Amino acid sequence: MPPKKEVKQEKLPLGRPGNNLKSGIVGLANVGKSTLFQAITKCSLGNPANFPYATIDPEEARVIVPDERFDWLCKHYKPKSEVPANLTVYDIAGLTKGASTGAGLGNAFLSHIRAVDAIFQVVRCFDDAEIIHVEGDVDPIRDLNIISEELRLKDIEFAEKAHENLVKQTRRGGQSLEMKKLREEQGTVEKVLDMLKAGKDVRKGDWSPKEVEVINPLFLLTSKPVVYLVNLSERDYIRQKNKHLPKIAEWIKENATGDPVIPISVQMEERLAVMPDTEAEEELKKLGTKSSLPKVILTMRKALGLISFFTTGADEVRQWTIRQGTKAPQAAGVIHTDFEKTFIQAVVYNYNVLREEGDEAGVKAKGKVMTKGKDYVVEDGDILLIKAGAAKG
Repeated sequence: MPPKKEVKQEKLPLGRPGNNLKSGIVGLANVGKSTLFQAITKCSLGNPANFPYATIDPEEARVIVPDERFDWLCKHYKPKSEVPANLTVYDIAGLTKGASTGAGLGNAFLSHIRAVDAIFQVVRCFDDAEIIHVEGDVDPIRDLNIISEELRLKDIEFAEKAHENLVKQTRRGGQSLEMKKLREEQGTVEKVLDMLKAGKDVRKGDWSPKEVEVINPLFLLTSKPVVYLVNLSERDYIRQKNKHLPKIAEWIKENATGDPVIPISVQMEERLAVMPDTEAEEELKKLGTKSSLPKVILTMRKALGLISFFTTGADEVRQWTIRQGTKAPQAAGVIHTDFEKTFIQAVVYNYNVLREEGDEAGVKAKGKVMTKGKDYVVEDGDILLIKAGAAKG
C-alpha cells in the first residue's frame, strides 16, 4: 500500500483576521516618530514638541500604498475614478522605561499599541543636541532592549491574568469536552508565559492553529509583526553608514531574526514631504539617493500579510486590500457584503498577464481568462469581475 499522503496543516497567522488592519509607529520619546508620521502621511500634526509625550492620543492617518500596477492600470483604462489602496497608520506616544508599571503615559500608551495589528519601531541613531534623548544619550541597543522588555513585561501581566482565570475554571475538574478544551487553553497560556519569561517574543513561537486561536484573543503586544526603522541623520542615510548599524544588525539577528530593518532619514523625508512632487524628485536626484517611504509602506503591508486585487474599467480602477489566502467569495465581500452571500463565480486574470498581452482582447485571445468558483484563492495582482446573484430582501 502506498504511504498515506501527509495532510499539510495550514498555518494560521497570529493577529486579527481582516483586511482593515492598522499599524502603529512606536519608539522611545524623541526618536522621530511624529516627524515620520507627518512625512509618511504628508499631513501636519503641528510641530512635534521637543519633550517626551508630545503625542498622547494616537493620531490616525490613511497612507496611500504606492503600486506601479495601479498606476499602469489607471494609464491603461483612463477611468473617471481612481481609488488606490491605503494603509492605516497611527502615531503613538513615546514609550519610557517602566511603562509596563505605569511610568510616563504607561498604560494608555500600551493600550494604544494593543489596538494596532503591527508595529513600526523607530530606533534613533542620530545625534542632535537640540533634540533631547529621554535616556540622556544615543544608544540604540539600550533603546531596543527597553522597548522589547516593556512589551514583554506587559504581555506577562496579560497572560498571567488569563492563566489565573483558566486555573479557576479547571480546578473544578471533570472530563467534559468543555473541561478538556479549558485544560488545553491553560496549557497554551503556560507555554506563552514560559516563552515570555525566557525573554522571547510570542511572534517567534511555532504555534499550531489551535494555539493561535487561544493566543489571538489575548491581544499580546509581542505577537504583532514588527518592522524596525533605523532613523539616521541625512548625511549617514545618503552614505548608508553609521557606527550603530552593525550592532543593530547583530541585535536583530539575536532577538528578532527575520524581522525587516529599514534605514531611513526622517529628517530628509520631512524636508521632502513639504516640497511639490517634482521638486522632491529633483532634490533626490541631486542628493543621489531615494526616499525610503515607499519601501516602508510596502514592507509593512507584507508584514501584515496583505495583498491586492483590482477591479477595472472605464468608470473606475480600484485597488482592494485582502489578507493573503482569502478565497473569492470573501474577496467579493470586500467590494460589497452582499456579494459574499450571493457569490456565483469570479472571472479572473492576473495583472502580469494583462501587462504581457497589452489589453483585455489579447488576454481573451490567448485563452488566459479563467472562471473560478468558491474555492479559488485570490492571488496578489488578480483582476476580478465578480458574478453574484440578487441579494435576498
